[in-house]
Formats: sequence, structure tokens, C-alpha cells
Amino acid sequence: METALIIGSSGGIGTALSNTLTARGVAVTGLSRSRDGLDVTDEASVEAALGALKGPFDLVFVATGALEINKAKPEKTLRHVTADAMIDQFKLNTVGPSLVLKHAMRLLPRKGRSVFAALSARVGSIGDNRLGGWYSYRTSKAALNQMIHSSAIELARTHKDLICVALHPGTVETPFTEKYVGHNPSVPASDAAANLLSVLDDLNPDDTGKFFDWQGKEVPW
Repeated sequence: METALIIGSSGGIGTALSNTLTARGVAVTGLSRSRDGLDVTDEASVEAALGALKGPFDLVFVATGALEINKAKPEKTLRHVTADAMIDQFKLNTVGPSLVLKHAMRLLPRKGRSVFAALSARVGSIGDNRLGGWYSYRTSKAALNQMIHSSAIELARTHKDLICVALHPGTVETPFTEKYVGHNPSVPASDAAANLLSVLDDLNPDDTGKFFDWQGKEVPW
């Protein structure tokens, strides 16, 4: 790939992705809330930011997301579920990447290999859910996975070489996860970025619409 657009480029994984790609010689354009005022939950903000870009981009990567929003922690029980917390999770983790994809379509080449990737999470897998809990975060990521899968079907009609995927990065050492690492093995953001890019390098258009982890293994929906 020669050009890349990273959404959420000031976050832990976004920064690492940008640095790794730049080191490869890729021309990286980064957009984030803290640096550029991009609010992925506000369509006017997304439209303005992406509308100012020319493209095309070989890679559009959405690296935004959060486990806690407005101090609402992942729920351990149904008794902790609130409408506000669930809506906040859906706005950032589902609506945000969906709006980016909507307005990034014109920035993706119609011919030649290109990739649209969004950070999901294994806990968003319905088939792999054995522990329950984390209701708002889990369901927002499950909804994101459905958006990716459905969008891949539509985009395959116009962008035949596009690979549209959801990615699970593993447990990454960032402020995003520092309180939730627990006993799970974790990796620095730089390693996570290298792992994810390695997965993308090995994908082909037949893989569009799927969900992969950082090792390149397909995750059940």
C-alpha cells in the first residue's frame, strides 16, 4: 500500500499504526478528535473532515473506540445497564465507524486492492461469548461487526478488490485498557499495530466482510 487514512490517529493504536506505516514508506493522513476536532459520532464533522480529502487511499483504518465513556464502566450485571451508557457506546463504537465508512467510500479506489478496517473486539462475538456481562460494549461491537459484514456485501458490487473487515487487536497496553488487562497477556501498541498490518497484508478480496483477530484467525460472529 502507498497511501493510508487513519481515523483516531492520536490514540494508542492509531499512533502506532501511523508510525509503522510511515516507517514503511506509506503516505499517512491522520485524523483525530484531539488534533483535528473530528467527532466521529457527528455526521457533519465526519462529512467535513473526509470531504476535505482527495484520496484515493489504499487503506482506511478506523482506530477509534472506548471501554468507558462518561465514567460508565463495563457492566458486570444487567442491574448496571443504563440507556445513556448503552447509547454512548453505540454512538462511538458503532455509529462512528459506520459514518466514516459512509463518507470514505468515495476515497477508496474502485479498481485495485484496497482495505477498510475497523477495530472491533472479540467480546463483540456472539458465538464466542462465554462470560456474559459488559453489555453495552459487547453489543456495540456486535453491531459494528454487522455493519462491516453488510457493507462489504454492498461495496463488493462497486469496489470488487476492496477488503472490508473487522479486527480484534488483542489486549493492547494503552490507557484504553490499563484497568482491564487482568490476567490476559498484553502487548505494546507498536506490536499490536505490526500484528494487525501483517494480518491485512495477507488478506484478499475473498476475505471481505469477515472478522479476524491479531493472529489472522477468523473470529466467529
